Amino acid sequence: MNDRNNGALLRVSGLRKSFDTVRALDGVSFEAHRGEVFGLLGPNGAGKTTAIRAVLNILEPDEGTITFDGKPFDDSTRNIVGYLPEERGLYRKSRLLDTILYFAELRGMMRSRAKQDAMVWLERFGLSRDTGRKIEEFSKGNQQKIQFITAVIQNPSLLILDEPFSGLDPVNQLMFKDILLELRGQGKAIIFSTHQMDQAEKLSDALCLINQGKVVLNGSVREVKKKYGTNTLHLEFEGDGRFLETLSGITRAMVYGNAAELDLAPGTKVSDLIGMVNGKIELRRLELREPSLNSIFIQMVGGGAKEAVQ
Repeated sequence: MNDRNNGALLRVSGLRKSFDTVRALDGVSFEAHRGEVFGLLGPNGAGKTTAIRAVLNILEPDEGTITFDGKPFDDSTRNIVGYLPEERGLYRKSRLLDTILYFAELRGMMRSRAKQDAMVWLERFGLSRDTGRKIEEFSKGNQQKIQFITAVIQNPSLLILDEPFSGLDPVNQLMFKDILLELRGQGKAIIFSTHQMDQAEKLSDALCLINQGKVVLNGSVREVKKKYGTNTLHLEFEGDGRFLETLSGITRAMVYGNAAELDLAPGTKVSDLIGMVNGKIELRRLELREPSLNSIFIQMVGGGAKEAVQ
């Protein structure tokens, strides 16, 4: 786990933004640190994209401050931030290499250097032989790769990714995860916005969960799990386990056939549970697992979020 006391590259404090009668952001604050993947999480419509657009100076918040290394956003900041939007932002009739070079030159790169770096990325993504093809000729997944290249081509210090795995098959998702961890190792600050908790749990060092424009929880993944989660005991057994649902020291029990998931109440030890079930069922497997972000997400946001985290 990275040390979060070394100072933040990005600080967002007290953001508020309304659209007519809708409060999209209501006092949102978070920080993104160098060498860290920061998960900006929440169900669809929670306010994540509005927060990102405020950070990128695409829209102006009604209240709050945003600083980069202690300074407000300016023209120099624009060139140290890479952005992968959830929506496709590519010119469909443009050719692949021309598209990447166009975005690179917008960020102040020399064309010769941009072409050299672009070919390295295209080779990595298996697209180096397709430089003359038009964007519209590529699959959704390959368009996502191209858009990612336009976000990282200028070697940004802060990389903001809004649903980066959209349109990618499992093999390419794994490739993207490896690249993000590689960029983290280079000291970049990465904001990873998603509503898919399994991806966030695998990648994030720290996170901020937003719901209905408000911060529900914020901190390192380990801190969040310790504060909000409940350790879950997974059992496999022989016998009738229906009695497990009535045990003391259990806050939640799900029994299905010869398996069960039990949430232990504070102070309940695994050894206590073993004593309570001894002689009633024959244990074949017992495993204590830390809570998942998905379970914490549903606990904090409520049942209405279940659809968003499928």
